[in-house]
Amino acid sequence: MTAPPQPSGRSFPGSGLAKGLAVTLRTMTKKTVTAQYPETQPDLPPRTRGVIGLFEENCTVCMLCARECPDWCIYIDSHKETVPPAAPGGRERSRNVLDRFAIDFSLCMYCGICIEVCPFDALFWSPEFEYAETDIRDLTHERDKLRDWMWTVPAPPALVPAAEEPKEYAAARKSADRTAAQQAAEAATAAQPEPTQPEPTRPEPTRPEPTQPKPDRPEDGDAR
Repeated sequence: MTAPPQPSGRSFPGSGLAKGLAVTLRTMTKKTVTAQYPETQPDLPPRTRGVIGLFEENCTVCMLCARECPDWCIYIDSHKETVPPAAPGGRERSRNVLDRFAIDFSLCMYCGICIEVCPFDALFWSPEFEYAETDIRDLTHERDKLRDWMWTVPAPPALVPAAEEPKEYAAARKSADRTAAQQAAEAATAAQPEPTQPEPTRPEPTRPEPTQPKPDRPEDGDAR
């Protein structure tokens, strides 16, 4: 029994060119799947790390984000103000007021540490990534520009229906219910008519009894 003849491994001249042209022809007949940016905007996932937005009302100037930043690209300036006491006779308090909050995105490496360590949820990721500049100095975004990025931050995902309610929500709801009950009690007390007190009775004036004239006593010289 003889073995079947093995292919020689040689190809005819121009076979590689023919295969390449065949691949090109097959590709030309298919619909392209390449997104033509910027005419077609990409469909980004909600957790895209684009630019960082600042919710200034939540910032307490704790400086934690600036201290934990590995690139030192966050600049914060503040001053202290004295707050008058809430009740008369109380003690004055001091609070930090934010003067400057800036992020230099030319140094930022988008690690997200500043957002994770913020204890008051003042920093958020935005999927916006089109903020290239011709001057590198314009990549330092001040707090006004960081506040504008907050409009592009997507809404948080909905809570799972069977999940346990966060403790913060329960505490806030109890406080709101307590305040509402107190206001309702005060309103009910104010709506009730005030009890009328009886007028004090004045004592009737007593008339003096008529006095009878006493008989004249005879003098000693007249008595006989």
